[in-house]
Amino acid sequence: MAPDTGAVRRPAPHVHPRPDLPAAVRVYEVGPRDGLQAEATVVPTPVKAEFCRRLAAAGVPALELTSFVSPRWIPQLSDAEQLLAVLDLPSDIRRVVLAPNRRGLDRALAAGAAELAVFVSATETFADKNLHTTIDGALESARPVVRGAGAQGLATRGYISMCFGDPWEGAVDTSAVADIAERLLDMGVASISLGDTIGVATPGHVLDLLEALFDRGIRPEITAMHFHDTYGQALANVYAALSAGITEFDSAAGGLGRCPYAAGATGNLATEDLVWMLHGLGIATGIDLDTLTATSRWMSTVIGRPSPSRVVRALTASTS
Repeated sequence: MAPDTGAVRRPAPHVHPRPDLPAAVRVYEVGPRDGLQAEATVVPTPVKAEFCRRLAAAGVPALELTSFVSPRWIPQLSDAEQLLAVLDLPSDIRRVVLAPNRRGLDRALAAGAAELAVFVSATETFADKNLHTTIDGALESARPVVRGAGAQGLATRGYISMCFGDPWEGAVDTSAVADIAERLLDMGVASISLGDTIGVATPGHVLDLLEALFDRGIRPEITAMHFHDTYGQALANVYAALSAGITEFDSAAGGLGRCPYAAGATGNLATEDLVWMLHGLGIATGIDLDTLTATSRWMSTVIGRPSPSRVVRALTASTS
């Protein structure tokens, strides 16, 4: 038996691979956009840029940087052009910006965007309250963005919100979500992200929704999942999606963000919590957890509140 030296080991997940799960996963970091847009504090542009650089240094492979939406709706992201002008990220990192309509596309292209994202809703009420339109109207607003980006050789990612439940309409039919996904793919999006905007999904529901998409020929490799942790189900839902072959997951460093249009919705799934579980399963992410955690601790001082991520809190306590 080795002698007890009294040294405290750096906490890390014990690795127990599952041969039926993917070998690698792409973490799509939404903290700079979806996270910061919901904060009461308006983060200065240089701080946002430093946040993105620190995330890149942690090994995050895909970053959603900002949104070219009207400053009237989201003043926290009114500096989209300025942010892109000062960012100097490595070229191998996906750098995505949200463009809700043709006007947003024009601004994004002029600012040098490398990849676009569009946003639609699976329910009419949320489309009205969030996008001030209908489901069909949101899809029609997305169409020129997808076409315009494609004409410049740029890919577009399609978000569908409220895929699992709506606070006004209740349950959402899986076939309705599959219909919208098909329409987005038909107009030319490269991938689909299915959003649990208010965090009501459970693992069985996740599998049922994915089955509905797969039955339409929508492949797991072009499908991503975006979970919120309102009812503590986000990681269980990730595991269910992994078992179905999904290899891209949206998350926010430190658990930043919430849906400002859905009462009671909490933050995005924390990237640190996601990475801890993935690494424990032997699934490669390319992310250094210590560097990522340090980034979230730093950002928590900027916004003036502690991170809700359990991994961030545990690792912080173990090193203090």
